[in-house]
Amino acid sequence: MVQRYFRFLPILLSVFAFLAFGGFAGEARAAGEVPTPGAAAETHEALSLKAVPLFTVGEFAVTNSMLVTWVVAIGIIVFAQIATRKIDPVPSGVQNFWEWMVESLHNFLESIIGYELVKKTFWFFATIFIFILFTNWAGLIFGVGTIGWGHQDPVTGTFHVDRPLLRGGNADLNMTTAMAMIFFVLWVVWALQANGIGGFLKHLFAPKGEVSGAALKVIMVVIFFAVGWLEVISILFRPVSLSFRLFGNIYAGEVMLESMANIVPALSWLLPVPFYFMEILVGFVQALVFMLLTAVFTMLIASHDSETAH
Repeated sequence: MVQRYFRFLPILLSVFAFLAFGGFAGEARAAGEVPTPGAAAETHEALSLKAVPLFTVGEFAVTNSMLVTWVVAIGIIVFAQIATRKIDPVPSGVQNFWEWMVESLHNFLESIIGYELVKKTFWFFATIFIFILFTNWAGLIFGVGTIGWGHQDPVTGTFHVDRPLLRGGNADLNMTTAMAMIFFVLWVVWALQANGIGGFLKHLFAPKGEVSGAALKVIMVVIFFAVGWLEVISILFRPVSLSFRLFGNIYAGEVMLESMANIVPALSWLLPVPFYFMEILVGFVQALVFMLLTAVFTMLIASHDSETAH
């Protein structure tokens, strides 16, 4: 199972990184040029909602959040390569950790969405959890958000970073939107594979349950047809809710850590420490929530009562 899963891991992580790569191309062109690294802001501002472009490659702008995303993706791929380079019958070391993580995720998802569905979709849900988790935690590493270009405060004499070199990958709405849209496309594919076009439409608009009487059947058809359109609207908003939920929580955590560091400049090394532990937990919870929501959305459309569990 570990070897089968690993075949999909580099491909999916590369897709995440590629989709995040082009997110700020239009913004960079609209701005005219990417600011030079030596430029310093006159006043200290709160953490920007947008990732900061560092340089351009052709028509694309490379931002500080992309840099962290690529580093995390490459790190996961290299670690997985090392862990699975030589599979021993009795695992130890990094192989033992990798197999424990993958098998634990597999068993956990199987208990929720069933054997048949997890066999088809595990490669995506496991990758999305591992990638989000380590991207969230990478944003807490010393230097992320605190090393970069800025200005010296003339009043306090402290240095404020206005353009950080590194920024948490999931604190960029482009990254979370890319993952949500990939899931949405896969959700449509899995739904059509499980139900067909007719079954998919029936799942949305057809009346459920048994009713008697012609008049009552007509009423139920009208009601479920209207409810079906509400379900369509709900489905279309899922990528929005998934992306903003993850982005909002990670961005809020970065703002909180920055605020704690700036309350008392002399204690900027101490005040954020308790909140770092909370953000470690938040990073895990948000990765788990994203994976569970996508898994449950898939189960609701693709699983059937006739499916047997193993």
